[in-house]
Amino acid sequence: MKKMILPLLLALGPALVSAAQQTGAPVLATAATCTVSGRVTDVKGAGLPGVTVLVKGTALGTSTDQNGQYMLAGVPGKGKLVFSFVGYVTQEKPVSTDGKPLNVVLPEDQKSLNEVVVIGYGAAQKQSVTGSVATVSAVPQALQGRAAGVQIRGAASNPRKTARFAPPVVAYDQAVLPARPEAGAGDTYARVEENKFLSVGKEPLSSFSLDVDNASYTNVRRFLNEGQLPPRDAVRVEEMLNYFHYQLPAPAAASPDPVRISAELSECPWAAGHQLARIGIQAKKMETASLPPANLVFLVDVSGSMDEPDRLPLVQAGLKLLVRQLRPQDHVALVAYAGAAGLVLPPTAGSRQADILEAIDRLQAGGSTAGGAGLRLAYAVAQQSFQKESNNRVILATDGDFNVGESSEAAMEQLIVEQRETGVFLTVLGVGRGNLRDSRMELLADKGNGNYAYLDNLDEARRTLVAQFGGTLFTVAKDVKLQVEFNPARVASYRLIGYENRLLANEDFNNDRKDAGELGAGHTVTALYELVPVGSASPLVDGLKYQPPAPTTPASPAAEVLTVKLRYKEPQGLKSKLLAQPLAGAATPVGQASADQQFAAAVAEFGLLLRQSEQSGATTWATAIHLAEAGRGPDPDGYRAELVRLLKLAEGLAPVTKPLGVR
Repeated sequence: MKKMILPLLLALGPALVSAAQQTGAPVLATAATCTVSGRVTDVKGAGLPGVTVLVKGTALGTSTDQNGQYMLAGVPGKGKLVFSFVGYVTQEKPVSTDGKPLNVVLPEDQKSLNEVVVIGYGAAQKQSVTGSVATVSAVPQALQGRAAGVQIRGAASNPRKTARFAPPVVAYDQAVLPARPEAGAGDTYARVEENKFLSVGKEPLSSFSLDVDNASYTNVRRFLNEGQLPPRDAVRVEEMLNYFHYQLPAPAAASPDPVRISAELSECPWAAGHQLARIGIQAKKMETASLPPANLVFLVDVSGSMDEPDRLPLVQAGLKLLVRQLRPQDHVALVAYAGAAGLVLPPTAGSRQADILEAIDRLQAGGSTAGGAGLRLAYAVAQQSFQKESNNRVILATDGDFNVGESSEAAMEQLIVEQRETGVFLTVLGVGRGNLRDSRMELLADKGNGNYAYLDNLDEARRTLVAQFGGTLFTVAKDVKLQVEFNPARVASYRLIGYENRLLANEDFNNDRKDAGELGAGHTVTALYELVPVGSASPLVDGLKYQPPAPTTPASPAAEVLTVKLRYKEPQGLKSKLLAQPLAGAATPVGQASADQQFAAAVAEFGLLLRQSEQSGATTWATAIHLAEAGRGPDPDGYRAELVRLLKLAEGLAPVTKPLGVR
């Protein structure tokens, strides 16, 4: 019983916090407060994610991240912390003001685990929505949009604003599990037709646009943490690969180029006789202090569909984290849209963080969704404070449900492309479940010279908007394209893993009018090719009768396998620059390859298994877990360890297949 339900329990901790808050319990207020942090583990020392950490007798609390870490500010110095997690014995610990970590071990509650059976999934109860505004004071007349339908709270304290980022509440009783809704029901994903093997003799070039989006990985994580396998089309392997950072050589300090190419070749772990080429791109890193000024417009969806704990409250908390990173030279404006669009906060200097935070905190969901009107107003505000050398960007936070107004993808795409050409880029933050418009948000970010991230919890918001502040918001190279040329003396055929919606015609590589992906400061990009070497014992197709014969004897192992070419433009540039890097040498056995090579291969196997890919070969959950554990390497943030945990969750949720001939 315990093994069956544990994958479903990992996300319950925040739900308990949300429930506590709705009771209206008072929050202690005292001058003698402190910040408490530490780690919660099981008796074996493994970090426990999702543990609820509450100040006893109050609604002040948080939950642990994927590594069991937590941090809670404003804790009364003489108070107690309560650590609770379904299936484990609740612990109370007194607060210490000595600044030392408060680490806690939770033993399993065997009696509780033996009695818990999931019977269904409830929805978080919505609260009534009250109040609206017609205009916002201190806004230039030309920029005052109608705000009817845009819900703005008054300046009074908001009892709903803390610790509400929980998945739907799960009800428990001693009963049987009913039929569950289909995973991803109500969400929309673009169809993904996996890349096939191509013959080098016919197709020696492979061209695609770079992609630094990682929304697919966090969305997959959300499904697994809720005890469901994701829909196949929700799994984009390249976005799973690009969620992780790899140890890639950075551009030399004296180099005029903001990017650098590297490559590695190993045996392919899931196909005997095949090889795996990993191409890595590293963008130059920049200290926050040296980044150009930011001219940001927060465009927040406050329609009725955002009135859920994992939507507007999560967006507000994430944006407030970002605001605390602002510098005096940065400027932020806030636009909200529901039935209409309204300017909540005019462009405000980063030194006025209290004013910005107060404006974010006053947002409230309610009404229909005029996404087109919101985008137009946000771009108008961005143009008001536009500076050529600044980072001019709209940050759209939404579940993607544009159902009123200018809602066609063609109309919004045209608007975004026009603004992109002026130098105002678009970043998209997706939230929510059940009506997530993943395909639409990915399209908007692609056309807006920005990136698309899916926020499944507050820790991910912190990672996207704080830890990756530069990479998320500051572009160092735009319209970045890759073109790989394969040596027919070494490679008979190849397959690009992922990037299906980023493929380019080969002639587009040299066409500077063709839009492509962007790289932010410090970004890394990874691409994998599965190669069938010349002389393979199992060629994919027979030799052709009327074509010149392909090489059947491989060239020297020292010969080049492929050459990677990269084109990019500077952020304000119009003409691209060309870089090139060859890959030569013999394929390394997987067990002797770098940790990054092994880990990237494990992530690819994870994606192939989740997609039930025809190209998965000999991949199993066990082999993917083994590779991921072998390739963990330095993992200061615990993200690689989290992948191992997710692999094990997915293995437990995957259907069991019978051997051939067994009934």
